[in-house]
Amino acid sequence: MRIGLIAIDGCFGSAVASVIDIVRVADGARGDVDPRIDPIELAILGPKRRVTTTASMTLSVDHPLSESAEFDVVVVPALGTLTAAATNDALQSRDARSVIASLGRLDDATTRIAAACTGVFAVAETGRMHHRRATTSWFLGPEFLKRYPTVALDLNTMVVVDGNLVTAGAAFAHIDLALSLVRSISPDLAQHVAKLLIIDERPSQAAFVAYEHLRHEDPIVVEFERFVRARLDEPFNVAFVAQSLGTSRRTLERRVRAALNLTPLGFVQRLRIERARHLSATTDLTSAEIALRVGYANAETLRSLLRRERRRS
Repeated sequence: MRIGLIAIDGCFGSAVASVIDIVRVADGARGDVDPRIDPIELAILGPKRRVTTTASMTLSVDHPLSESAEFDVVVVPALGTLTAAATNDALQSRDARSVIASLGRLDDATTRIAAACTGVFAVAETGRMHHRRATTSWFLGPEFLKRYPTVALDLNTMVVVDGNLVTAGAAFAHIDLALSLVRSISPDLAQHVAKLLIIDERPSQAAFVAYEHLRHEDPIVVEFERFVRARLDEPFNVAFVAQSLGTSRRTLERRVRAALNLTPLGFVQRLRIERARHLSATTDLTSAEIALRVGYANAETLRSLLRRERRRS
């Protein structure tokens, strides 16, 4: 496999470094796992001969962006921005527009595109994510949905694969992205690399998502979360909650969907699962006791939801 890693000035240093290190460790270890695994080559692609990352790490570019189609996989790392405004500005830079243009010329049948964090925005700019599944930095989810409303965004999953597109979450999800690429070559090799580098499996972003940060600009959704968090052990009725918050059911459903890409009930179920997992890890409560504390009459209902979440991850 030939992997082309795109780098531009200001890209996230640790993101680039983690992909390089994981791929090169995989190539060095492949003979120990299975001698039949073909070499894994990695080269830096960019709009200029040398680029500097956020960590002041200088990279020599091996190939111009015009040669991106010669690679089996093209990886787009984080742009090095942390806010919606900064990301929007970065996407308008000359280098970013060059990257977007080169991605737009790639053939879906011959080249996979992998991106993480704000790099997913650059891929979405090409229009090739229309009606496809993807993920990105959880805290930029609302901005992503605003810019690309036809993308099926999943902010809980760490890595999403949809055909020839592979996307991952926030900055350190580049580790998961790189392992996913290695796993596509050999699951055994990916497992071996994870052990060598002591990388724990992180199938979901859910544990890291601070929902209050996600929709701090929408007071109705903030109040909705506060209301239901205080009453997770009670039956959920969306009409009652809407009335308690002084709004209509239709407005509440619309605002929650816009902010979180979830229905009110779906969000409550996520909160209940989050609370159940916390209680399981930090208390000696039985499954039945935990189920009652998060609003379920019996433990089997909760177990069924947990199994469904694991399958989704």
